[in-house]
Amino acid sequence: MATPCRLRLRLRLLFTLLVAVAVAASHPAHEFCAAAGGGAGGCGGGGDGTRILIKGGTVVNAHRAEEADVYIEDGVVVAVRPNIPVGDDNVRVTDATGKYVMPGGIDPHTHLEMEFMGTVTIDDFYSGHAAALAGGTTMHIDFVIPVNGNLTAGLESYKHKAEKAAMDYGFHMAITKWNDEVSREMEVMVKEHGINSFKFFMAYKGSLMVTDDLLLQGLQKCKSLGALAMVHAENGDAVAEGQQRMIDLGITGPEGHALSRPPVLEGEATSRAIRLAKFVNTPLYVVHVMSTDAMEEIAKAKREGQRVIGEPVVSGLVLDDSWLWDPDFATASKYVMSPPIREAGHNKLLQAALSSGILQLVGTDHCTFNSTQKAFGAYDFRKIPNGVNGIEERMHIIWDSMVCQDLQHIPAKRSNP
Repeated sequence: MATPCRLRLRLRLLFTLLVAVAVAASHPAHEFCAAAGGGAGGCGGGGDGTRILIKGGTVVNAHRAEEADVYIEDGVVVAVRPNIPVGDDNVRVTDATGKYVMPGGIDPHTHLEMEFMGTVTIDDFYSGHAAALAGGTTMHIDFVIPVNGNLTAGLESYKHKAEKAAMDYGFHMAITKWNDEVSREMEVMVKEHGINSFKFFMAYKGSLMVTDDLLLQGLQKCKSLGALAMVHAENGDAVAEGQQRMIDLGITGPEGHALSRPPVLEGEATSRAIRLAKFVNTPLYVVHVMSTDAMEEIAKAKREGQRVIGEPVVSGLVLDDSWLWDPDFATASKYVMSPPIREAGHNKLLQAALSSGILQLVGTDHCTFNSTQKAFGAYDFRKIPNGVNGIEERMHIIWDSMVCQDLQHIPAKRSNP
């Protein structure tokens, strides 16, 4: 049976999207309506379809929830207060009574149209955006993958991919090799293109992985630029050993993926990255925290005053690794991602860490492949393209898993009758 939160969510998504799109608009309103300014004339004028009034909903922001109306003009939210009167038929009024109205979500971790493991993710900047908007996410930050290590070429490639974009987006930059040219290009990315977050892969040996000496140089460069260093934290050398061990034992199915890269390898790499960042004295962002092993390393560093950001993803918050053991390959392979979805128990503890502030924000690592692509690894789990969906489901899952439990703790301000 659906929970009350789940039932409410189905009715609420339109309003999440409507307010969020309005907030995301970059041009200012030409004028405030009389009601927004405190007058008695109400909202109205100009039958151009650019004036929207959402009435009677519970407006939820980070600091409080309140019963209020939302008035939007020319794509910008210009008033949020109770009982805004309607003074003109040219205002489009939407009744949000009994529903929640909130800003759209920002997904900080996606991979649209990414070339990876011999294929390309099936969601591009149009289909991925359509999915995001359908689920109440109105902006995302994707990872630019350099072309043969060249950052500028990678950025130009992703700009081309994003020409079909249907919503706001931003870019992180991956660093997959290190030399003087990469160091120089990082400075160009920050100063000329506004990209100030750089991801280093501690896994995927032989392709994306950087060694500790290169990671150390990258951290130092990030510090000098005032940029944020990010890490995919798994011990790539040990993962490669674990994969070979599974193959030698005759374990070739999707379950071998999880067995070959256990939580201890994520915890070790997280600990190592945190300590290197402490040595350099620069902040660190750990992407897709999937295990309590990694979370505990982040918690310890934060207790000691180190600047570490931990990002769980929706799959790690709500799923467990039992799916990887499904006897049907097509089903099990859908859940192959890295770091792997962990055994039951990790997800609940990650939720608790998110609620308490040990972990800070929720991404998806949206990196989708279809069943034909996943079948590349039908006889060898190492060849299964790593990635799951989430960009459409993210806001639903956050609400069901977290907000329904925590909304009661947000101070409520109710309007007078």
